[in-house]
Amino acid sequence: MSVNLAKGQSVSLLKSTGETLTVVRMGLGWRSAPRKRGFFSRRPREIDLDASALLYDGKVMSDVVFFSHLVSNEGSVQHTGDNLVGGAGAGGDDESILVDLTKVPRRVTQIVFTVSSYTGQNFMEVQNAHCRLVDETTGKELARYELTGGGPHTGQIMAKVERDGESGWRMTAIGAPASGRTFRDMLPFIEPFL
Repeated sequence: MSVNLAKGQSVSLLKSTGETLTVVRMGLGWRSAPRKRGFFSRRPREIDLDASALLYDGKVMSDVVFFSHLVSNEGSVQHTGDNLVGGAGAGGDDESILVDLTKVPRRVTQIVFTVSSYTGQNFMEVQNAHCRLVDETTGKELARYELTGGGPHTGQIMAKVERDGESGWRMTAIGAPASGRTFRDMLPFIEPFL
């Protein structure tokens, strides 16, 4: 069963049987919001959103996975590829990042997932955007965070997965607006959530 998270809410990533998850997928889906063009027509404007995963050792970024670096240095986190226009929206995922939690180096204490508008449009021009966490082994959606309300920002700090005890993980929905076309631009906005 999926859990719809509000900003600041957390959910344990333990399975109902008490086992820990092994591989999770963070999915990002969106559609361009229609815009007026001419007197009678409405046509969506193409928007290139990018999903990124920033790996932290405490409060120090140790690695990042994004459209130009698709696999983390040790191979535990993998981006499935860059989508330049979106389209799935509320249904499916346009970009995905796979995380093998069993292979994440012990020094990595948290992984922060961000979304940025590479083409520079703000989130008022995006509709049906979501970020979700899926148990990749079963395909079961574990948690979903809806990007609602749009806004004048070009980036979003969606969620983080952090270590919870010796072998567990916890996901927290952040949902904080940020400015930036890439994850690098958003680093100062991420710091308060580490």
